[in-house]
Amino acid sequence: MTAIGFLYPGYSAEDEYPAMERLLAATGRAVALPVVHTLMREDAHRVDALLDIGGEDVLGEGAAALKAHGVDAAVWACTSGSFVFGWDGASAQVEGVRSAAAAPASSTSFAFVNAVRHLGLRRVAVAATYPRDVADRFAAFLGAADIEVVSLSCRGIVTAAEVGTLRRDEVLDFVASNDHADAEAVLVPDTALHTVAWLTDLEERLGKPVLTANQVSVWEGLRLVGATEPRAGLGALFARE
Repeated sequence: MTAIGFLYPGYSAEDEYPAMERLLAATGRAVALPVVHTLMREDAHRVDALLDIGGEDVLGEGAAALKAHGVDAAVWACTSGSFVFGWDGASAQVEGVRSAAAAPASSTSFAFVNAVRHLGLRRVAVAATYPRDVADRFAAFLGAADIEVVSLSCRGIVTAAEVGTLRRDEVLDFVASNDHADAEAVLVPDTALHTVAWLTDLEERLGKPVLTANQVSVWEGLRLVGATEPRAGLGALFARE
């Protein structure tokens, strides 16, 4: 069975990966999605803490553990811990994971870019759980990929632990209230946020694609191994061939 490994910082919404594993098995070819938890010295959506979370030492250790699993691809499943490094820094980060895991690699930040391109879109709204200064860096990262952010909203939550406690109605209301008429899709960039069980609900409510962090991370892993055949029930991203 194909195995796509994920490096996940700390503990908050890591249960999204076994949930995605079950959904994938129910909608087509089964894929194993093992998760390695990486070191989080401080749980904070703050630039200095995020630079530490995505540091070479931390990811190198985690990627070596994925190599021991024999994964076919590896994804650094942390949006803020990748885009905070900027485009070049995030690229170097992925190369380090690729080398240590001995497998094709990517990160959630690049997953968002590739997902937007896969859907043929250019204008997006961003509903970020982060504080403004961190969210601004995500918008800049998207801008470097020629993706226009027509609206950037921030919930201002500092810790991943708190983000992971948000419930269905809170998530749906937050995303819907931060849509924009000019946006072709809404991006929700935090792997600490639970969304996978509500992908259909989100898109039905907004009437457009909604791309969420754990969703795009799994799709990116499948893209790396050439397994992006259409699947139902996982949002517009997975439905598009």
